[in-house]
Amino acid sequence: MARDVIQPGRHGKAGANSVEIWGDRISGNCLKVQWIADRLGLQHRWIDVDILAGDTRSPAFLAMNPAGQVPLVRWPDGRTLAQSNAILLHLAEGSALIPADAFTRAKMLEWLFWEQYSHEPAVAVARFRVLYQGQSPDDLDPALLAKCAAALTRLEAGVADGFLVGRRLSLADVALVAYTRMAGDAGLSLDPFPAIRRWIGLVEAELGLPPYR
Repeated sequence: MARDVIQPGRHGKAGANSVEIWGDRISGNCLKVQWIADRLGLQHRWIDVDILAGDTRSPAFLAMNPAGQVPLVRWPDGRTLAQSNAILLHLAEGSALIPADAFTRAKMLEWLFWEQYSHEPAVAVARFRVLYQGQSPDDLDPALLAKCAAALTRLEAGVADGFLVGRRLSLADVALVAYTRMAGDAGLSLDPFPAIRRWIGLVEAELGLPPYR
């Protein structure tokens, strides 16, 4: 069952009219919404949802999001929005996290689409199988490991000069750092990727996050 843990973030108190963020803290997709809410000073309440216990399959949750997924944001007027990167784009509208230049903004979107299509289905899936399903990293599907290696290699090239687009923090960095910094949970070493390791430190510093584990 979902639990309202009333965690308003670093900026102000969460009141009855606060935006609600429904999420599970084991999920990088949920955490990146929390980070953006904190970064922007959005008054909000975190509603803790246990995906492993089936909270997202309850009738009450499915009434809010028929896809049965977190994160989910609900406004006081009852409107809801799902899909992590759609949420990021909406919350950050008009902020410096979305480049003003049209082409640079499109490059940011390119990374956001790639994150959900090529990176998350590899790195996040490997992490889930090891950390929450008890599979040994040595027993992971070679095809999945190949996808992880390809995604990390692509990202290594993308962050060679620092941030992904526009030489400053953008939603692309926030979206991609979420599961990249957790890669070790799947037994994926970041030692061969020095640019990624530097970039993770940059993004963590910008967001005020302690190093992962």
